[in-house]
Formats: sequence, C-alpha cells, structure tokens
Amino acid sequence: MRKRQDKTHPVKTIYYHSRLFLLCWLALSNVLVRPAENRPNIIFVLADDLGYGDLSCYGGEVPTPNLDRMAREGTRFTQAYVASPICSPSRAALITGQHPARWRITSYLQTRKGNRACEMADFLDSEAPSLPRVMKEAGYRTAHVGKWHLGGGRDVTNAPPFKNYGYDVGFGTYESPEPHPSITATNWIWSAHDPVKRWDRTGWMVDRTLEFLSANTNKPAFVNLWLDDPHTPWIPSEEEIGQRGAASETRGNLRRVLVEMDRQIGRMLARIRELKLHGNTLVVFMSDNGPLPTFRQTRTAGLRGSKLSLYEGGVRVPMIAWWPGKIPESRVDEKTVISSLDLFPTFTELASGKLPTNYAGDGANASAALLDKTIERKKPLFWEYGRNTNSFAFGRGANRSPNLAMRDGNWKLLVNADGTDAELYNLETDAQEERNVAKDESVRTAEMKAAALQWRKTLP
Repeated sequence: MRKRQDKTHPVKTIYYHSRLFLLCWLALSNVLVRPAENRPNIIFVLADDLGYGDLSCYGGEVPTPNLDRMAREGTRFTQAYVASPICSPSRAALITGQHPARWRITSYLQTRKGNRACEMADFLDSEAPSLPRVMKEAGYRTAHVGKWHLGGGRDVTNAPPFKNYGYDVGFGTYESPEPHPSITATNWIWSAHDPVKRWDRTGWMVDRTLEFLSANTNKPAFVNLWLDDPHTPWIPSEEEIGQRGAASETRGNLRRVLVEMDRQIGRMLARIRELKLHGNTLVVFMSDNGPLPTFRQTRTAGLRGSKLSLYEGGVRVPMIAWWPGKIPESRVDEKTVISSLDLFPTFTELASGKLPTNYAGDGANASAALLDKTIERKKPLFWEYGRNTNSFAFGRGANRSPNLAMRDGNWKLLVNADGTDAELYNLETDAQEERNVAKDESVRTAEMKAAALQWRKTLP
C-alpha cells in the first residue's frame, strides 16, 4: 500500500507546493498559449485599380487561373465594397475602419498645394486608429509591403514612418514615408532606372512577403501586401518601357499585367502550401477601387461607373477569402454586403485582439461571413467623393455621379451634398443603375436623402 504523503515535512511541503504550482502554471499556459498558436497569419492583398470584372472568375476576358483557384478553394464575394472610389481615402478606411473623411482624406494625396485645394491633410494622422497597431498589440509581427499612398512623396517630407502606425517592417513605394531604393531610383512613382523594373514589382513584393512569413514562424504575422498593379501605366516588359500615358493603356498591355499579377499571387499561395502554413494562413484579396479606363465597362462587368465615381463600378470590387480547412471551398456569397470598413473589426476578431479604447468604427465584424455564413448588414453604407469641381477628377458621361451615396438594404441613393440630383436604384433588380426610381419611390428617396445629408454634416 502506498504511504500517505507527509505534507508537514518542510522539504516535502516545498516540493509538493512547487510541483502543484508547476502543474497549475502548465495548465494555465496551455490555455493561454493555445489560442495564440491557432491564430492565423493574415495577408491582406490589395490590388490597385482592379475592376470588378477584371478576373476571369468574375467574368473577365483575361484568364486568371491562380486567382480563380484561390476562389475555388475559398469564398468569392459578389457584393464587396470599398469606402471610396479613389486610392488614398480607400486605404485610409482600411487602416482605420472609419470613413476616411473623418481623417480629412477625401482624394488622392499629392502636393501640399493640391491637398489644400481638396480640403485635405497631407498624410494619415498616426494618432488615428490603426489596424497594424492593434495586430501588433495582439502579439503579431506586422509588415507593410508595397503601395502606401497615405502620406509621403512629392513635397510632403514629414509624413510619419511606418513604425508610427504599428508596423515592424515597411517596404514602401514612392508615395510613402520610406520608399525602398529597389523600386524608387528617382523621385517619382517608377522609372526605367529602378533596380527592380516596373513589370517585376509585383514579384518583388511577393518575395518580401514570403521572406517576412518565413522569418516569423514563432509568432503570427500580419502583412499588408498592397500592389501597384494593375494601375496604369501598363509597362509589362522592356519593349514597352518608353511608352507613357495613353500609349501604354492598351488592352494588350493590361492583359499582360493581369496575367503577371495572377501568376505572382499563385506563386505566393503555392509557397505558403510548401511551407505548410496554408492551414493557418488567411489571405484576403480585393481591389482599392474601380478601374480606369473601363474599356466600355467590360472591366466593371457591365456595372455603371469607374474609378472616381460612386456608381457601382467605382466602389464595388472583387473580393476573395482563402484559408484552407477553415473557409469552405467553392463558396460564392451573393448575399452578404461586406465593406472594407469591416476588415478592421474582422481581422481584430480573428487575431483575438482588442479594439482601441473608445473606438468608434464605421464597419462591423464580418468574420462569420469570411468563415462560412451569409450575414445581413445592419447599418447603411455611406460614400462621398468630389467636394468641389475645381480640384477633383470625375468620371465622364454616364459614369459621373453625384458626390454622396448611400446603400441601405438593396436600395442605393445618390445625391449631391446640396440636396440636388437625387437618384434611387434597387440593386437587387438593377445592379447596373439604369432605372432611376426616385420619383416613383418619393418617400423612400426623401428618407434616404435626409440620412445621407445628415451623415455628410458629421464629417469635418
């Protein structure tokens, strides 16, 4: 028979309590560490000026087999939106989860004089809520790779460095506080003298992303991989390097740029599989705004609008979520209305992070939609673009929209900030926004118009 332990002996008492403490600590640490181990790497890929209809899985003419495979292995959203039809405010919304005008960014950031004319700040305030900062506080290693366009470049020399927003590492293009010399040999967006040529930039950015993942296997990683393709100029090879402006904006050049972008995303996903990280890595792919040129709306899949427009072609974008084993394969979500504003609380939730104290976001946690469920949007979506006619570029012809918009359920209203030119569309039956029913739905129009104008008054 085992003898009863003598807990009164001093040495045995110390041993007993030490062992008990160790067992309790191991049990507690197992509870605390296990969620951290299961937290996914998160790679957010943002294409530049990619149209809703550019990918073949969205009906595009150019074969994009790797992104099509990504969609087959994950979820493809058909009602995904960005917060602005132009780059800088769209990106500000992604970083903050708030309407970009809250931080006085309403068009693309440029020279100080140009920013003043657009009633804008010169850069995103580093005191603004920051998704990478939240991820870093949650224990992630964080990196920005690629286009930033939230401050820096031209004559703006005092933009905050990447670390001020919560990034451990930053590889920026020209329009950033820290442009990387491999892709910015001159004081401009690109040049023939760049060590990494225009047509190799997407591959270079993918390489930096993969290096960061490989170097941080002991912690989860968060990477903003923000490409500058397929934004013009389309310079797909050495032969086209002398082309500028409209000379490079051909369907053939766009095709070659899209094919290369697709190839590089496929290479990244293949390497993630090789590293055995695919079961614990979430990749979200989307665009920052609509395309320009549209080639007679083929790049918007027939949706009205373009970059610079609040019609659907300017703010509805392709979006694919990929996380093998967590996200169902071959799922097409045609019902969930998801916004780029939602990614801040969504990624925070998936990372087991905490939103900033007193955070007032304009999006909603959509993690359930990424994983497997259709969700119903509870709050309307709002947009603005074009505060004056002197300093803002606009879509042309039928693509030029009023400067405010609102979506509530299936209804979308567009109206100018002075209350004129109200347009109302039922997107369930008229996604192309061809039949303005504002007069037929006068009560609904008045209610939505009042809500849109009131929202506009809340902005700086």
